[in-house]
Amino acid sequence: VQLVESGGGSVQTGGSLRLSCVVSGATYANMGWVRQAPGKEREVVAAIRSDGTTRYIDSVKGRFTISKDNAKNTLYLQMNSLKSEDAAMYYCVARYHPQPVGVREYDGSWYVIEWYNVWGQGTQVTVSS
Repeated sequence: VQLVESGGGSVQTGGSLRLSCVVSGATYANMGWVRQAPGKEREVVAAIRSDGTTRYIDSVKGRFTISKDNAKNTLYLQMNSLKSEDAAMYYCVARYHPQPVGVREYDGSWYVIEWYNVWGQGTQVTVSS
């Protein structure tokens, strides 16, 4: 089972990037993107359920869009209006769960780093002014 990210790079403030994560070896109902900037805690920035429900942290709402192409088994993160504080290593993550996760559990879990038990290697995003 692999999660392989791509699409990171260097962009100027206000620019855009689209991150991709190709999933091989399994299909996950719950996926997300986690970022970690130097000296900061990891945080889940966006998440998506198999039914298409999405969640975002407040700081990226209206700027980032998470989506999934089930035919390609690929997760995306479209990042627009990038700010210096968005610079970080971005990880594609997934939650392997033997049974469907109910909405209540999902709403209490999607932002919890430890809830995700499958991780990619990460792709670096640099934002310069």
